[in-house]
Amino acid sequence: MTTETATFGGGCFWCTEAAMKELGGVRAVTSGYAGGHVENPTYREVCSESTGHAEVVQVEYDPGEIEYDELLAVFFATHDPTQLNRQGPDVGTQYRSIVLYHDDEQRRQTEAYIEALATEYDDEVVTEVVPLETFYPAEEHHQDYYEKNPNDAYCNFHAAPKVEKVRAKFAELVEQEA
Repeated sequence: MTTETATFGGGCFWCTEAAMKELGGVRAVTSGYAGGHVENPTYREVCSESTGHAEVVQVEYDPGEIEYDELLAVFFATHDPTQLNRQGPDVGTQYRSIVLYHDDEQRRQTEAYIEALATEYDDEVVTEVVPLETFYPAEEHHQDYYEKNPNDAYCNFHAAPKVEKVRAKFAELVEQEA
């Protein structure tokens, strides 16, 4: 099996991770930081907005089961790409909408997707499209946060609706339980 990798930031990584993990063909999702200028940043440093990093998820997927443009569709459906440096209650540059592409084909597909998507919004799509330089995994307690903390109020108010949206809107892409 050959896998590929995609990296997205659409607000809190707990929410984006939970949404992406619903998808068939997704082998792993890792929460982390990218797009900044400090090596090995911590959550506290990223939240201080001094590192330039965004909270992102790195998605390892099987392109034979799910295509990159399908990942883009889920990513853009589960956050508001017109909000600059925020998503819902989360405010700061670390919560910006960003796609960090791994190759020219991902860049091309992302730019074309945004161009088509822009007609659906009254406001400008502000999603950054930049090459991935370095991805830093977040601390262990941030990994699988939604799964590990099902009673967490933040998850119930913010992650759960995104998961439900993915299950409803993208039912054909959702991993079916065996």
